[in-house]
Amino acid sequence: MSNPYGPPPQDPNQPPPGYGPGYGYPQQAPQGVPPQQGGYPGQGYAAYPQQAQPYGAYPQQPGGYGYPGGPGPTVASMGRRFGARVIDAVAFSVIIGILVAAGVVSAFNEAKDCDPGSVNYDSCMNDAGSDIAAQMGAVIAVIGIFGLVYEWLMTTLVGGTLGKLAVGIRVVDAETGRNPGVGSAFVRYIIPVVGSLACGIGQLLVYLSPFWDKTGRQQGWHDKAAKTMVIQRSNN
Repeated sequence: MSNPYGPPPQDPNQPPPGYGPGYGYPQQAPQGVPPQQGGYPGQGYAAYPQQAQPYGAYPQQPGGYGYPGGPGPTVASMGRRFGARVIDAVAFSVIIGILVAAGVVSAFNEAKDCDPGSVNYDSCMNDAGSDIAAQMGAVIAVIGIFGLVYEWLMTTLVGGTLGKLAVGIRVVDAETGRNPGVGSAFVRYIIPVVGSLACGIGQLLVYLSPFWDKTGRQQGWHDKAAKTMVIQRSNN
């Protein structure tokens, strides 16, 4: 039987029937917690204010090292890496040119000492040719040793070659941010060298491989094998 006098009067302190918490009526705040000012409907007094993000804390870059919440390293651009290679190539070419020129001059002097009118001329020229071959072999060995020291040891000791230091980048361990160890630096050095044996095509592919890295670190194949990455040097 329906109530002929209508529904009972509504308590003004209660929400309308069918409405739950969060529809415009604030919930009771927990004891000792001050009520939150403003906010979106549905939060009311049950929502706690979020702690403010400290100044200077930014999301870490993908795969970067550093303190949690702190800024990650700035990955070196491929333009800077290319510039470093150009500088290294020029410096390396100057060294090679000096060594080759010294070998050629020495070989020319030895051949000049052979007298065409002497009965020992043929023997003298053969000896000079052997000496020239030995000197060229020594030059090649010196070039190889210089390249090894230049790329490998400098990366271990100071984080990069002269070219890298000149353009403001360095090679670091991808996990610690420190200079690579002796083993890692050697792996990073030897992979492009092995690639150069295939008419230089493999070496070129190694140096271009950072373009295909999808991790955001721009690591080449040699970086991935050595667990290194190239970053911009800090100004601090």
